[in-house]
Amino acid sequence: MTSTALHLLSDFCAWLNAHGSSCAELLGFITGVLNVWLVTRENIWSWPLGVLNAGFYSVVFARTGLYSDTGLQVVYLVLSLYGWWHWLRGGPSRDAVVVSRTGRRTALLLAGIALVSWVTLATITRRLPGAALPWLDAALVSVSLVAQYMMTRKLLEHWLLWIAVDVVYIGLFINRQLPLTAMLYTVFLVLAIIGSVHWHRSAARTRLAT
Repeated sequence: MTSTALHLLSDFCAWLNAHGSSCAELLGFITGVLNVWLVTRENIWSWPLGVLNAGFYSVVFARTGLYSDTGLQVVYLVLSLYGWWHWLRGGPSRDAVVVSRTGRRTALLLAGIALVSWVTLATITRRLPGAALPWLDAALVSVSLVAQYMMTRKLLEHWLLWIAVDVVYIGLFINRQLPLTAMLYTVFLVLAIIGSVHWHRSAARTRLAT
């Protein structure tokens, strides 16, 4: 990249900072939209974009005191690498995974994990200087973590969790003066509804094929 291009990029990032955003948030927005859109299509390339998105948003959330969300991005990165492998090779014959429903036992286990992680995260982060809304932040992170894991397993009901989380996140990011991220989660909400429809159809096709 030439010095002129670097200078223009620096000026653009400075302009974003002056208007309440940042280059990291913009790149997070772009990779986030592409990532979720590809997930709705069951496209394997959603996962490398998820890795990039986690990197950008770890910077954004650390700067705004959302420490539980910052830690969540690290987990997202690891789960994105796992999901990348599992979607390709996690099937019964080491083949691609298909959409399936969440069993009752799995649902209860994941609910318990979410509850424990919520209390643990909130207890830790509420003591950190500059922590913002630690109990709400931790609750959203815990549910998001479960939803992300369910997505790596192609469990259909994960979309319901994302829909609920996205609605609350929109208000949270408006409160934390992250308008671009609030807009992003509005797009996520729409994509989650679309994804739920697509994955229901995919599950129906799988049942007809067996």
